[in-house]
Amino acid sequence: MATQAPVAAVPPASAPSAAAAVPTGTRHAARRRARQRWLRRVVLGVSLTLLALPIVALLEFSVRYPLTGAVDLDAWRKIVSGRTSEYQTLAPLWTGLTNSLVMCAITVTLMLVLLLPTMVWVQLRRPRLGRALELVCLLPLTIPAVVLVVGLAPVYRVISTRVLDSSTIWLSFAYVILVLPFAYRALAAGLRSIDLVTLSEAARSFGASWWVVLVRVVAPNIRSAIVSACFLSVAVVLGEFTLARILARDNLQTALFQINLSDSQVAAAMAFLALVGTTVLLVVVDLLMSRSRPTRPHAPGVTAS
Repeated sequence: MATQAPVAAVPPASAPSAAAAVPTGTRHAARRRARQRWLRRVVLGVSLTLLALPIVALLEFSVRYPLTGAVDLDAWRKIVSGRTSEYQTLAPLWTGLTNSLVMCAITVTLMLVLLLPTMVWVQLRRPRLGRALELVCLLPLTIPAVVLVVGLAPVYRVISTRVLDSSTIWLSFAYVILVLPFAYRALAAGLRSIDLVTLSEAARSFGASWWVVLVRVVAPNIRSAIVSACFLSVAVVLGEFTLARILARDNLQTALFQINLSDSQVAAAMAFLALVGTTVLLVVVDLLMSRSRPTRPHAPGVTAS
């Protein structure tokens, strides 16, 4: 009696191969990531080019005569010597730069002292006031600087004659208003990224006061947002011209304007130095803040991958 040989099971031809489907999906994902990577590089390259072109043009204008096109470092030598001509010195420039740096420190301090506790208190105790606080902080964006000067002029008349004096550094009170929209957005993004209610309640349950909660719990968790708010505030103060000019105060921008009337190349060189110095200062502060961040300890028996 003949026995039949076993027949091997043949998979149906119509069934899709699962092994072939996975590499296809992986290839599509890899291509998509590669396209996104190239798109980010193109956008970053175009943005850096658009930002670098005015800076390069400013540097070229400071070393090249507009009429003849000859390259000369005379403007930079005038800065080193401290005078633009035989009779005109650069003392107003150093005075304006000093005033602007002092106003940066005062403005940043007042902004953090006034805005950060208010935002934390509103988010914890009065969340319904969040919209009103946002409206008040964003209002300076909708008011022209000239209108602000009209309203602030009587206030500064009282400050200059009855309260303090006519020093330029008291413009910091007005600059706090100008930086509110930018600082509010930065701090609001940081507060939204953390569970503020849980952190504050946990700290309060251990006996911490509200000041300790703000300084030692909330501030370290939104450090990057605080640094961003400080950066934006410094940039606004160093670039402000309208208020100082109309109120007859001396800051960096008004000093550059006065020097530009007599020697535009010296003004361009000083503007380039101010821009580079501000950028370096902000980068150094960012590096110091990032190094001071506490590292999270690893759990026992767990190695970092």
